[in-house]
Amino acid sequence: VVADPLARAEAGPRRNRRIPTPPRLYGAGRRNSAGLDLSQASMRARLALEVGAFGRDGGLEAGPIIAGKIRTGSDTRILMPFDTGRTAGVLAEATGEEADTAMAAACAFQPEWDRRGGAARAAILRDMADALEASRERLIALMAHETGKTLADGVDEVREAVDFCRYYAAQAEHQFEGAVRLPGPAGETNHISLHGRGVFACTSPWNFPLAIFTGQIAAALAAGNCVLAKPAEQAPLTGFEAVKLFHAAGLPVDALHFLPGRGETVGAALTADPRIAGVCFTGGTDTARIINRTLAGREGPIATLIAETGGLNGLFVDTTALREQVIDDMIVSAFGSAGQRCSALRIAFLPHDTADMLIEGLCGAMDELKIGDPGDPATDLGPVIDADARNGLEAHLEEMAREATLIKQVSAGEIGRKGYGFGPALVELDTLDQIRAEKFGPILHVIRYDPDDVSQVGAALHAKGYGLTMGIHSRLEGFWGAVRAAMPAGNTYVNRSMTGAVVGVQPFGGEGLSGTGPKAGGPHYLARFASERVVSVNITAQGGDPELLSLG
Repeated sequence: VVADPLARAEAGPRRNRRIPTPPRLYGAGRRNSAGLDLSQASMRARLALEVGAFGRDGGLEAGPIIAGKIRTGSDTRILMPFDTGRTAGVLAEATGEEADTAMAAACAFQPEWDRRGGAARAAILRDMADALEASRERLIALMAHETGKTLADGVDEVREAVDFCRYYAAQAEHQFEGAVRLPGPAGETNHISLHGRGVFACTSPWNFPLAIFTGQIAAALAAGNCVLAKPAEQAPLTGFEAVKLFHAAGLPVDALHFLPGRGETVGAALTADPRIAGVCFTGGTDTARIINRTLAGREGPIATLIAETGGLNGLFVDTTALREQVIDDMIVSAFGSAGQRCSALRIAFLPHDTADMLIEGLCGAMDELKIGDPGDPATDLGPVIDADARNGLEAHLEEMAREATLIKQVSAGEIGRKGYGFGPALVELDTLDQIRAEKFGPILHVIRYDPDDVSQVGAALHAKGYGLTMGIHSRLEGFWGAVRAAMPAGNTYVNRSMTGAVVGVQPFGGEGLSGTGPKAGGPHYLARFASERVVSVNITAQGGDPELLSLG
């Protein structure tokens, strides 16, 4: 009774064995990715060295990688979006002849790649994950220069790419290693197996030049396909480095080819080629429609389209929500990554009773945001990606100043003068009709409403056609249910931020105008890259014992 509890604790184990250590967070299936603690001066110093090295080296030279052979050149200069007077690198764009050569090599090798089985492919993907972690600091620095990604966002991006490789590797071992016996009548055996469809064209976006680029490729490879990878026009350098890492990790060079270039040239040629078995695309809805029409209009087998296309994402708040938590989560969700996430918050519905208080808090929090060089650990927001993006956002704010209320915009400071900096803005709408489509950048729209009318308001948002992410801030489960019933979405986040989905934990993807599904980083994703084959054998014709028969 009088024993000292502190002494007892000191005498016992130093940690609870039932709580997994961070690397073992996901159990035996896969090792968790390693991060960097930017609160430590030593970590910041390591990154500073890599960021400085890029500034001295004068950038990268990148180009097509066809069957392992690299061709570089200076067709296109890749400017640093936070300082357009500096060059992140130069690119040689792929030619039509190179695309045809890559296609032929990939088609010829794909049957061999599929026959290797899930376990062999998984081993290479795990080696790729290790290679990404070994190159982590360099990749973070590269993304800061090429796409204006902050160091914290760069850390998260490398981790996501690593998680994709290990997650799909585990699935490949489980789902693609031989045939599975199915129940059936006496006298016969029935087995089902998954196989690669053929060659996939993977087209990735600039806002996640490593994570989505790697995730698409890893999924297609895990399922037994060969890949022709086309990165976004604004971010080819990161993709170039990733493909080199894939090959260095042991991936056969004919399984993955790199074809940088413009969508209207390289991208159009890939999707129109009848040899393509499928397309994995992340980007705008209009581009996805073009790809869909192209695939439907060509000769040859019907191709698979896996598309994730962004959203007009809403947050519903009621009067039970905690003010500080709501404001923190809105700032991160709307302005993190300069608002350049497809999952970012675009419209917040605020109760009449607490709207003034929340808007006042938002304005104060916006003043604390540091906008600047993404290579500086203190920076919260970097630039938007290019001049077209900034011009579109500026045009939208001009329209909102006429038709709605521009409450606040923070100055972009030096990167607004030297690069594509765009200060985060807060706009109050009178009606939902004043916004018709996603505005891809750091602009948050707010609308006052009555939470008792959430069913009607949610239905009006749903009528816009999007269904990617949605947020709810409330202490009432009944309110959560009403919002979800009115506004179906691929990913719903309750009392937390709306961005930062974790592979295997929050599988990510939308519906309606927000994508085809299935969800990336989820249990059903690889099956979409695969064909199913069933073999039925009448074993009575050979007098066999079904327990001894195997399809191998």
